[in-house]
Amino acid sequence: MNRKQKDLSVDSAKANGISEHKFQSGNSESKPKSPDNSGVVYQVFISLLLDLLAFTMILPLFPSILDHYRLNDSPDGLYPWLLKQIKLFQQLTGTPDRFSSVLFGGFLGSMFSFLQFLASPLIGGISDAYGRKPVMICCLVGIASSYVLWALSKHFAFFVVARIIGGISKGNVSLSLAIVADVSTPKTRGRGMALVGVAFSVGFIVGPVIGAAFAHWSHGQTGNWYVVPASFALGLAVMDVFYVTMFLKETLPKANRKKSVITSLNQAVAYINVIDLFQFRAVKEIQKKDQNSLRWLGYVYFIYLFLYSGMEFTLTFLTHHKFNYTSMQQGWMFFVIGLTMALMQGFYVRKLPEHKMASTTIWGLFLIIPAFISVGLASSPILLYFGLFLFAVSTAMVVPCITTLVSKYGSNNEKGTVMGIFRSLGALARAVGPVIASVAYWSIGSTPTYLTGGLLLTIPWLMLKMKFS
Repeated sequence: MNRKQKDLSVDSAKANGISEHKFQSGNSESKPKSPDNSGVVYQVFISLLLDLLAFTMILPLFPSILDHYRLNDSPDGLYPWLLKQIKLFQQLTGTPDRFSSVLFGGFLGSMFSFLQFLASPLIGGISDAYGRKPVMICCLVGIASSYVLWALSKHFAFFVVARIIGGISKGNVSLSLAIVADVSTPKTRGRGMALVGVAFSVGFIVGPVIGAAFAHWSHGQTGNWYVVPASFALGLAVMDVFYVTMFLKETLPKANRKKSVITSLNQAVAYINVIDLFQFRAVKEIQKKDQNSLRWLGYVYFIYLFLYSGMEFTLTFLTHHKFNYTSMQQGWMFFVIGLTMALMQGFYVRKLPEHKMASTTIWGLFLIIPAFISVGLASSPILLYFGLFLFAVSTAMVVPCITTLVSKYGSNNEKGTVMGIFRSLGALARAVGPVIASVAYWSIGSTPTYLTGGLLLTIPWLMLKMKFS
């Protein structure tokens, strides 16, 4: 493995405030790893797969869940109270009551991402001081608790609390990446990170189908139909807790841990300060020209993901309202999108030479424009499918390629910092995008929202085209 590959392998850990001591010590790299450590990567894979299958189950269920609370929340509950607060503006715009679920869904989606944006670096910092395994178990217990609340959430307020707990606890993903980095050698690190990628692909392909299947099976069985998929997600989460507790070994020895948790958390805060993020101020060893290029790419990525995540989040509501998609149909929609992305990344993007990353990113940014315009204008399944196909192809191209472009900047011992800032910008975009798009969807409708978003996506495309023209 060359030096660049080694630098890239620490990006995910640094992105969440986790130390990179394993990569800074030449002696630790030269020492042979214990044979038992090779199994840790597969343990992380199984843990992540259980978590992601449970996590993605809710994706196709959001419209139906919020419609359920709109009809069944108690008269003095949170949903009617929120609905009352927006009633005046709703009357002025003539927005149907059923679109209120889009607005509430957007707030929930943004809240979940914002909590991840805040919590992941802090959780990573705590693990630097106390070890990976105990912090991982705490995260998984928190995730399981969120599913308990979801299963018991007869009222909308309980469901909101469940999402808050789930968002705070989602630092297990960054910890999984750190564990893989801890136990890998230069020869095995790439394969370990690739296995993590496989867990994500499988989770996002299979999870929504499982959730939709359970919702379809249980919808006519009971008034609180969501209890069945929530209970299944809880079962997966409990299995994950027991599996990690019983089998996962601690990968950060006490001798390598940070002496003070305060010092570790101070480092993590650098990934939360918004002004510093956009300026890439934490990157010290870099020429002015390269820092300006980094900032330009950061702006491109944030604008793209801000618009993209907003449109992505409202997709299930659009298919639910405009095409009357059931949860099962939405599950299969996510399956096809995920499969297309996996095939594109596995057979095309993964094999791209370095000099084609810029042009591929530009093409990917261009394709997302007609994708959202087609989905926004779609009045028949054919145009919808065409837009979703472009959406999947573009998604598979943009993020991995622009990440590779960014990874070129910074000195060898600051590449992790560069990527940490870059990932934090993405998390912030995903925290803001859904709520803005949902407000637009709620107030002016799906077609104007998607057309406006598609046109605004020409901005990051033009910015990147100017940069590399």
